[in-house]
Amino acid sequence: MTTTATRPARIHRAWWVALVVLGALVAAAGFRSSTGALLEPLESEFGWSRATTSGAVSANLVIYGLTAPFAAALMERFGIRRVVSAALLLVALGSGLTLVMTQAWQLWLLWGLAVGMGTGAMALVLGAVVANRWFAESRRGLVTGIFGAANATGQLIFLPGVAALAMGPGWRYAALVTTVAAVLLVPVVLLVVADHPRDVGTHPLGTPSADLNGMGEGEAQIAPAASTLDGAPTSPARLAVQTLRESLSSHVFWVLLGTFWVCGWSTNGLIGTHFIPAAHDHGMPQTTAAGLLALIGVFDIAGTVASGWLTDRVDPRLLLFGYYGLRGLSLIAVPALLGPEVHPNLFLFIVFYGLDWVATVPPTIALCRRHFGLERSGVVFGWVFASHMVGAGVAASYAGWVRSSTGDYLPAWLTAGALCLVAALACLTITKPGNAVVETQPQTALQPAES
Repeated sequence: MTTTATRPARIHRAWWVALVVLGALVAAAGFRSSTGALLEPLESEFGWSRATTSGAVSANLVIYGLTAPFAAALMERFGIRRVVSAALLLVALGSGLTLVMTQAWQLWLLWGLAVGMGTGAMALVLGAVVANRWFAESRRGLVTGIFGAANATGQLIFLPGVAALAMGPGWRYAALVTTVAAVLLVPVVLLVVADHPRDVGTHPLGTPSADLNGMGEGEAQIAPAASTLDGAPTSPARLAVQTLRESLSSHVFWVLLGTFWVCGWSTNGLIGTHFIPAAHDHGMPQTTAAGLLALIGVFDIAGTVASGWLTDRVDPRLLLFGYYGLRGLSLIAVPALLGPEVHPNLFLFIVFYGLDWVATVPPTIALCRRHFGLERSGVVFGWVFASHMVGAGVAASYAGWVRSSTGDYLPAWLTAGALCLVAALACLTITKPGNAVVETQPQTALQPAES
């Protein structure tokens, strides 16, 4: 009688790619969030005003958002490895050169442009592209949920250390940590990340096994998105702009664009920027309010991962309806909850808002994928994500204007709550696509017309 030794199953390459990409996303979130901890030290050393330093951060946010669709197009044209590696080097360059800057325009150039573009290329659109390429439809929701939690994770990991360095040895040490971390990630990305499963002779996780000569049964053959009809490559900028132009004729695109704009308004723009001063207006110490905001980030991780798991099992439209609707009602209730102390009702709001903070990401990505096709969805979501950051920027300015004009944040809370309720209803107007997932759809919509 003979026995056959069974080899232990190897971890699928998709998980290693996802792990490294998660590390890049966490690092990018840490790099971007660290700027807030460096404002006062910079102002103290150079004599710059808050308008100057916060203006550089605002430029960073806008460029961060607008980079996303072009980054997705670059990934289609040049591959994930090259784009992420270049983005990390750009972050390292921008952060490293701040060590020798002397003028305010240099801060805008380095923080606003270089770090903004570098971190923007590693925004949520990167997670969407990796999930689309490396995982089957049944697992993409969970994976994008994990990627979505990277933002809060990056803040939790980097921000306390950066703040401690800035207040201790000096802000240059904090900038140096960012530079070194970005550089060290580059060889890891080059070693582990592959652009497509087929490049390493495997298949997306969750699909039937495939041999080296083709894809497995049931797995879609997807033509490269960044090519013309005759096979010549098209520029990433042209690809991104043309995708936007053609998507504008879709009702679904407008709904996703508008609802994610509201998402940015009600999270980064309002809560992220104004929760601490709003709580302080009601007598709460700033340190306590900052601790509550950090606690939102903790629950954000659990909420986003759970939302990804639900997206694989529940209609994404219904999830978005619930997320935006409950968020709107909670924002309307905020003025009655704020006070000098953290009472149970306020703590309950913090827990709920943390769970709901980025929960909208997995179902939004799923709807982009289902309505615009697997390959096209990366660029489409890039534009949707750009609207998120623009909404955040508008909300930050609007809430500040409201507070200065009226002496109270009440109109800002009510406006955000109303917008979320409208967004919830808008999600119900999205119809189901003709096919469950448009993975085999020809990519002619991404191909430029002949001149």
